[in-house]
Amino acid sequence: MNSHPDGRQGTERLLQLGNLPRGARVLDMGAGAGDSFFVMEELGLVPYGIDLVPRGERVEKGNFLHCPYPDGSFDGVLSQCAFFVSGNVEKAFTEAGRLLKKGGRLMLSDVCFEPWEGYIKNGGLRLLYSQDLTSLWQEYYIEKIWRGEEVPIIKGKKCRYLAIICEKE
Repeated sequence: MNSHPDGRQGTERLLQLGNLPRGARVLDMGAGAGDSFFVMEELGLVPYGIDLVPRGERVEKGNFLHCPYPDGSFDGVLSQCAFFVSGNVEKAFTEAGRLLKKGGRLMLSDVCFEPWEGYIKNGGLRLLYSQDLTSLWQEYYIEKIWRGEEVPIIKGKKCRYLAIICEKE
């Protein structure tokens, strides 16, 4: 489980900061293989996942920018390293806000090239917590380059890696 900076520990940290009650329904937007499901289940959460290219049998195939779930379906939304690569960060926030119940939590870690405050507000969310984890991203990125893996290069933009917790208003 190392498909994002800080691997399993990062997932655990986000879910713990989200402070959801046992039995809460949580959607992983950009779930990949569904590795986060194990952590969610250990915390007593009920996992769901969606990805364009699911790599796990429990992950639903679909575009998380247009989820097939009704408004207010989830107590929590988790996303790690997926909002930026979706190509529409603003829509990702809006969709997360739509899917959350009132008081539900968005638990997100991702690269950030511009301020997210407007996206948070437009998604009907309120920021509860933010932490700059750029140093973790830099280590992760350098390690991928060292191993010869393909990594995206964005020229001319300063990149930060943030962990945020938001609440649906």
